[in-house]
Amino acid sequence: MPTNERGANRPRTNALTERRTPWGGIGFFTAVGLVAVAAVVFAFLQTRPSQADDDIKGVVVHDGLSRNHTTDPVDYPDSPPMGGDHDPTWQNCDARVYDAPLRNENAVHALEHGAVWVTYRPGLAADQVAALARRVRAVDYSLMSPYPSLDAPIALSAWGRQLKVQDANDSRIDAFLAKYVKGPQTPEPGAPCTGGKDTP
Repeated sequence: MPTNERGANRPRTNALTERRTPWGGIGFFTAVGLVAVAAVVFAFLQTRPSQADDDIKGVVVHDGLSRNHTTDPVDYPDSPPMGGDHDPTWQNCDARVYDAPLRNENAVHALEHGAVWVTYRPGLAADQVAALARRVRAVDYSLMSPYPSLDAPIALSAWGRQLKVQDANDSRIDAFLAKYVKGPQTPEPGAPCTGGKDTP
């Protein structure tokens, strides 16, 4: 009987000895790796300051801020601070204009309640200070004070949000107040702005 040469030369395969690619293991470790990368990227985006926030140009965003109460001084990474650990007593923020610097830890607690803290560098022209004060007195859940170490003429701070401007007539001031007074960034919406610390 003639031999089929093609058949005779074909290597025989044995199911027990055939080498297979371990797709199950590769898929599992790929999935675990992707989840780990996603978690790291998410954590990075939550804690890094950003230079953009929706429609107000120049707003700095700092998410992932801690909210512990402490009576000790806090070393804030931002100046003025826009959140973080703070004093158990908030600074009264019922459209309040203070004529002396405030303790950071009390003002930060007011931010947690939804207030916007307007600060200005000492020496700012009187008409600029007056224009800021008019705005603050017209908006509940706001407070204003001088801030000696300020690196810009004016800064507006809400919880995790900050805008620094050169002039009290900058239209972004009104936009910031409208957006962030009791805005969506507020950790404790509905918390009071009176009944706290009433003096600088």
